[in-house]
Amino acid sequence: MVLTSVGKMVGLQKKTSGIRNICILAHVDHGDQEYLINLIDSPGHVDFSSEVSTAVRLCDGCIIVVDAVEGVCPQTQAVLRQAWLENIRPVLVINKIDRLIVELKLTPQEAYLHLKNILEQINAVTGALFTSKVLEERAEKETESESISDTAPGDQIYDWSAGLEDTDDSHLYFSPDHGNVVFASAIDGWGFGIEHFAKLYSQKIGIKPAVLLKTLWGDYYLNTKAKKIMKGDQSKGKKPLFVQLVLDNIWSLYEAVMKRDKEKIEKIVTSLGLKIGARESRHADPKVHLNAICSQWLPISDAVLSMVCNKLPSPLDITAERVEKLMCVGARTFDSLPPETQELKSAFMKCSSEGTAPVIVFVSKMFAVDAKALPHNKPRPLTQEEIAHRRELAKRRHAEKLAANQGKELSEKPPSETSSEVTGNTGDTKGGVQQLTGQVETMTSKAMKQEADNKESFIAFARVFSGVVQRGQKIFVLGPKYDPAESLHKLSSQCSATNDLPLVPHMTCCTLENLYLLMGRELEDLEEVPAGNVLGIGGLQDFVLKSATLSTSPACPPFTPLNFEATPIVRVAVEPKHPSDMPQLVRGMKLLNQADPCVQVLIQETGEHVLVTAGEVHLQRCLDDLKERFAKVQISVSAPIIPFRETITRPPKVDMVNEEIGKQQKVAVIHQTKEDQNKIPEGIQVDSDGLVTISTPNKQATLSVRAMPLPEEVTRLLEENSDLIRTMEQLNTSLNEDKKTHEINQKTLDRIKEFKQKLEQNLQGRRWRNAVDQIWSFGPRKCGPNILLYNFEGYKRSVWQCLGNAVKEVSKYRDFDNSIVSGFQLATLSGPMCEEPLMGVCFTVEKWEMSKVGEMLSTSSQDSGECDAIEHKQNEETTPTSTCTDDVCSTNEHQDSSQSVPKSPEKISKHKGEVLLADCYGPFSGQLIATMKEACRYALQAKPQRLMAAMYTCEIMATAEVLGRVYAVLSKREGRVLQEEMKEGTDVFIIKAVLPVAESFGFADEIRKRTSGLASPQLVFSHWEIISSDPFWVPTTEEEYLHFGEKADSENQARKYMNAVRKRKGLYVEEKIVEHAEKQRTLSRNK
Repeated sequence: MVLTSVGKMVGLQKKTSGIRNICILAHVDHGDQEYLINLIDSPGHVDFSSEVSTAVRLCDGCIIVVDAVEGVCPQTQAVLRQAWLENIRPVLVINKIDRLIVELKLTPQEAYLHLKNILEQINAVTGALFTSKVLEERAEKETESESISDTAPGDQIYDWSAGLEDTDDSHLYFSPDHGNVVFASAIDGWGFGIEHFAKLYSQKIGIKPAVLLKTLWGDYYLNTKAKKIMKGDQSKGKKPLFVQLVLDNIWSLYEAVMKRDKEKIEKIVTSLGLKIGARESRHADPKVHLNAICSQWLPISDAVLSMVCNKLPSPLDITAERVEKLMCVGARTFDSLPPETQELKSAFMKCSSEGTAPVIVFVSKMFAVDAKALPHNKPRPLTQEEIAHRRELAKRRHAEKLAANQGKELSEKPPSETSSEVTGNTGDTKGGVQQLTGQVETMTSKAMKQEADNKESFIAFARVFSGVVQRGQKIFVLGPKYDPAESLHKLSSQCSATNDLPLVPHMTCCTLENLYLLMGRELEDLEEVPAGNVLGIGGLQDFVLKSATLSTSPACPPFTPLNFEATPIVRVAVEPKHPSDMPQLVRGMKLLNQADPCVQVLIQETGEHVLVTAGEVHLQRCLDDLKERFAKVQISVSAPIIPFRETITRPPKVDMVNEEIGKQQKVAVIHQTKEDQNKIPEGIQVDSDGLVTISTPNKQATLSVRAMPLPEEVTRLLEENSDLIRTMEQLNTSLNEDKKTHEINQKTLDRIKEFKQKLEQNLQGRRWRNAVDQIWSFGPRKCGPNILLYNFEGYKRSVWQCLGNAVKEVSKYRDFDNSIVSGFQLATLSGPMCEEPLMGVCFTVEKWEMSKVGEMLSTSSQDSGECDAIEHKQNEETTPTSTCTDDVCSTNEHQDSSQSVPKSPEKISKHKGEVLLADCYGPFSGQLIATMKEACRYALQAKPQRLMAAMYTCEIMATAEVLGRVYAVLSKREGRVLQEEMKEGTDVFIIKAVLPVAESFGFADEIRKRTSGLASPQLVFSHWEIISSDPFWVPTTEEEYLHFGEKADSENQARKYMNAVRKRKGLYVEEKIVEHAEKQRTLSRNK
């Protein structure tokens, strides 16, 4: 591996076939061809999986590193899934093999079986991803064929394996004989692929390298007598070829060095033809000696980089599937894109660097660098001319100083020469003023320079997919919601960013100020960058927030958004320690938001500035960056803001002491019961079934609402399909507004139909009859895990309009149905327990009655629209004088007459009365919103309420001796162990548990402390889970009273969480101010 000059790099950038986008810029000589390798490193911690997503988008291949001891971890699975979703080819490095020798003390045979097991686990993950893809594609083909030809259902026999057998998947799996696996120990500096040993032993044994390459890994053994490679090593009790020819040699080398067997070491070094320095061989630490031998014998850089060059694709090998996936945002298919956009596919595939090719660049993230690190701010060596110029300036300054000193000596003369003295003094004063001014200017310039030095500059981390990017080039910046189909109506596909263009939504123009070559931490200026390369772009901080697509063609679509594995869940509120620093904090949070792909920055209704991060480690990194880099002020951080959800459950059958409810004797209740706590105000009726009936303040409308818990499967389904629900909402809105939208593609319709079928399967029984067809809205934000149903006569409107069964509603409810939906959205956004969003609740509107005046208000708005249309028609057909008056027109008055008819005074006065009524009681729609919200809240309180907590999946690796301590920490923090299994061939246990996010802060540190660092957890957000205890529970029966006592003050986890949230939000909390009313005692006696 040879680091080369920038000039050489620029030359290599133009050879697209020799580029491998995976790592730090290095120049590799590999046989006759030179390769340019861009290696992008990404952190391994699960909190930073968003960084993996940003890196993966810019690459064509990736190196997956797996620990030889720990094997497949949750993060390994996440990384494989991300590589699969982005259609990039992975290669595998199994690292830390030295731990198998030194720590676990495995024999070569045991190590071979262990490595084989790891490979099987990794291939199982890949196989699962492949299987799901094949079955999905097959299902799509089947639906297409069904729509074309209708066959009898009896003729079809479903065979789930049919698609799998026909598809070749051998290239997907990791196998040493494919050349896509390297065994390594980075700390000892060695690594190898089996092709190295195949070449080595082909000369010694006399067997062809191709044969050895196929048989070095697998159940083959060497028959030394016959000098043949035979199959079936295990059945015949023979050593596998990999153990005999590879692992035995490495094990014997480690044994000789660790035992300091000088003779054996010298023999090995001589036979391998290595040269080891005296300093390394005499070193006290045997690891230094080992590293010196191994890094010469099996250099890890050669093994990994040769695998990268041979097995990973160049930018020219980009697949058509990946291009189509990148170009299709959301539910759109490639065929539904405009023809000009589809033509860009060939530019992607060619990866052309010609001048005529359209420039397409994707920015995956913005990263902050110190302004001093930019090339134009770095100190550079002076030229000879500059040195001579500075020397002249120094001489002139020295001469001026001498002249000034001589002037001073002349001015110190006898007092008789007053005139000259005055003149001299005046000169001195002027000189003093000039000097002071000069000092002030110097201080100001220094302050400005210091401020400029402290400033963070943002550089866009990008990849060129087509064309040549040049410095100073003007280019379009396309936002994630940009639609080329809409913009091409306004612009021609040939227009460029230099032209004066009309305003197009989600598209701006910018100039690429600087292009940089990323050399680790160093940045080098570039004039142009051809296709297939990774680069840094300066000057985009005002145009790009986190990621964007840049192109010279307005036909280019924005790329598919990045897939983030981590969900931001941990929230904290931040404020400056000194209030005067608030502007710096706000600015710093904006910069942090731009620099981190996963962090979310928001200001709550309370005015708090909140950071939302993926986990505890990510939170700490963000806070450190905020303090030290972006805001540079001291900040105060609140305790983590824990998210909860509110829900309802079915009434329990047993009470808190497992007695059947209804059969115990009630006692005098000491505490207020739940019913007393949630007193229902006057004017609201609640029946025994939980149906709440409520009227608007002006008594013009009455609503009856019931709340029911949704089945768990339905809630999960709604959560998983939130993006699809959002798409449905957009399609329905455009249908209602009669907009000409792009044609709904068949794939989206099929997904919506499948979603509807799944809902119908899970919502069965008498209570849910016709429920799916009656879905009015989802909430909160119209895409959440709650449902609103309508179940009253005279109204028909559904969320399934986009499937083609839309009915144009003209009933009396038409104008106010949006008010009901808005009230539902507000109710689901903040529940009654602690103003947290609802989850898994279904609200049914069973009655919506409107009084005659309310109906008139509704019909007046309908008729006014019809009246306006007729009036417009009359104005066209008749003379300008015959116009409609401004009172309410009815349709039948216009049926048989084309001219306006004078209205009776009774009708005019009636209409004025309605207007007065509406003015008197305020806007009717606003009252409906508030009434619907209240109805939903009371309907919720009529059922058993529960809190839902966010849960982490926790995976802990621990040895047997610390297992008890791990369990102690888990149980203390309300954790629940799901599974415990021992890792084969080791004394390590893998514990899988779930843990509430509310109890997870400081969990990793506590486990490490209690186990002396022998156990380390990995936390990943998993799901929401109902907390079983009732937050409002009080003892009501004799058994409960006896069991829990008069106070019933045993810890109620749900109430504790609820009160903590209410306190934070400034809501009323019912708690005792004086806990223990004993007399206060003083420490010192009264004298």
